[in-house]
Amino acid sequence: MNYKYYYDNVNGKDDYGLKYINEEGEAYKCTKYKYQFPPQHQDRQPGFEYVMRPRPIFDNLNYKAAGKLKDKVAIITGGDSGIGRAVSIAYVKEGAKVVIAYLNEHEDALETKRYIDSLGGECLLLNGDLKEKSFCEKIVEETMNCYGKIDILVNNAGVQYQQKSLLDISDEQFDYTMKTNIYSMFYLTKCALKEMKPGSSIINLTSVTTFYGEPELIDYVTSKGAIVGFTRSLATNLADKNIRVNAVAPGYFWTPLQPACWDEKKIPTLGADAPMKRAGETFELAPIFVYLASSDSSYTTGQVMHVNGGLYKG
Repeated sequence: MNYKYYYDNVNGKDDYGLKYINEEGEAYKCTKYKYQFPPQHQDRQPGFEYVMRPRPIFDNLNYKAAGKLKDKVAIITGGDSGIGRAVSIAYVKEGAKVVIAYLNEHEDALETKRYIDSLGGECLLLNGDLKEKSFCEKIVEETMNCYGKIDILVNNAGVQYQQKSLLDISDEQFDYTMKTNIYSMFYLTKCALKEMKPGSSIINLTSVTTFYGEPELIDYVTSKGAIVGFTRSLATNLADKNIRVNAVAPGYFWTPLQPACWDEKKIPTLGADAPMKRAGETFELAPIFVYLASSDSSYTTGQVMHVNGGLYKG
């Protein structure tokens, strides 16, 4: 029998756990998945948005802004594409000025800036390696020189690599993943914190995979688990200074990180195991970042916000 990525249920009905048995007596759960994205793969991290097909939907054209971030200044790592792009655009709509730090995805970054310009917003692009403490210091220095303050820090940038076994994860990959996903967050937060005032907000990106333990992303999950701990401890540490620290744990969203990580055959069913049976579009995640950055969340700190189509109930 040929067990691939798509199974038709008997009579077209969901089986809700029924198993099909092959001639060897092996049982398989069969589910009908909606084909959402064509197979595709990118051979670099963190990936390019401009080559994805279909392109991610990063802006909700029906979104009604209310000036919740008027005159605020936000640093957003990885703001050139993916989740970071959607957050950057939502922040600009709410009245913030954004500083986008990115690695070398220049075409994506320029596309984001052009979109922000079309909205009448302000955007500063800074490219460099967040693993380097000196670049983190530069981000803060350039932000202060340009805008004179830092109200919001969104630690969004990250990488992930699919590996079948712990034995397949090289020391070099583990080191690179940890330095990109958690060291950079430590460096930049430490630098930015010196300039942040009461009422400021720090938002860190963790992942749903931390809570169910994705078996093919062991080093990534380890780094994202560290981010949960970092968020909770820092929130407690800064509570008396009225600086809030929270995290967002997305499920599977259509971002460049997905084709840059997974085997191309895994892409068509991305997010299909969630109760909503699909991956999310990045514009669907942006409002939670607006909430956590604004005064609406003035009594919210140390929390992990789950947006995942029901994949994990946190």
